Amino acid sequence: MGTIREEIDRLEEEVRGTKYNKATQHHIGKIKAKIAKLREKMEACSGGGGGGGGYEVKKSGNATVSLVGFPSVGKSTLLNKITDADSEVGQYAFTTLEVIPGMMEYKQAEIQILDLPGLIKGASRGKGKGKRVIAAARASDLVCLLIDVFYSKLEVLLRELFYSKIRLNEKRPDIQIIKENYGGINVAFTCDQSHVNEEMIKDMIRSYGFVNAHVIIRSDIRQYQLIDVLTQGVKYLPAFLIINKSDLVSREHSLKIKRKYAHFNPIILSLKEEKGIGKVKEAIFNKLHLIRIYMKPQGGKADMDEPLVIKNGSDIEAVCNTIHRDFVDKFRYARIWGPSSKFPGQKVGLEHKLMDEDIVTIIIQK
Repeated sequence: MGTIREEIDRLEEEVRGTKYNKATQHHIGKIKAKIAKLREKMEACSGGGGGGGGYEVKKSGNATVSLVGFPSVGKSTLLNKITDADSEVGQYAFTTLEVIPGMMEYKQAEIQILDLPGLIKGASRGKGKGKRVIAAARASDLVCLLIDVFYSKLEVLLRELFYSKIRLNEKRPDIQIIKENYGGINVAFTCDQSHVNEEMIKDMIRSYGFVNAHVIIRSDIRQYQLIDVLTQGVKYLPAFLIINKSDLVSREHSLKIKRKYAHFNPIILSLKEEKGIGKVKEAIFNKLHLIRIYMKPQGGKADMDEPLVIKNGSDIEAVCNTIHRDFVDKFRYARIWGPSSKFPGQKVGLEHKLMDEDIVTIIIQK
């Protein structure tokens, strides 16, 4: 293990000491591929996750959200404000030593919120129970990043999550690698590339250990995205940013930080003055892309009090599977009232895509 760690450190130092330009990008890409392969080997030796595992948290509700931030930025207070939880709050670091769950009810959805212990620099290597915290974040459906107006170095959080194979607000790169028995490395592009070229891709794939492979690139990619596909285990999660303690600084200072991280569309929050809490709840619901479906029994009234909460883009088949596993096999047709219907009571099949606040009747065989 020590030998692998030392080799990784040596290669990472070489990358840091090499100025990135057109002349060196191939070399850097090859080194990064070697590092990725070594990291994978090291994790396998330690039992698959670098040791420690995640916190044991039973998932419940319609979705799970992780509060991720530095110690003492207000995660526990936020949890208490938006859920039924009672998380310990203190004016010192590391108040939360375990994961504290709470349930937020919003627009008839039940959303589990997890207050995670504070993340610190070096967490991706296990410092401060970092790997256990990150494992819990990986298991969630949404990451809520929390910083305050004084320590606004969001880059540290993002770096630790990135090193832990968590990609925030990114789409999975459209790359296919097919291992072959002969023929060397062949690369096919279906779109223009602005950050990598054929020779670079071949060098990186060879460095990772492939001898023969057919590679199809269907999107404009960067080096790290090719490595992500090579190593597997990368988690793609939606995220948004909250900037807390705005009551302690001027409005101009808060807006300056907000502009700095505008690409995350941050919410300015003051938990002390309870300003911005409603916006946080709304952002959580919207980022999870949840929709509410009201079930209507045949010949009866729709249940408008307890909707079925599912992911946006779901179809009738998904509703059937949620209700009972036999519904798909016994399905005859469904009737729809609401935003996704062309007219009230439209007759549709399993493939019909639903929209928020649709009313649905499922007709099955007796």
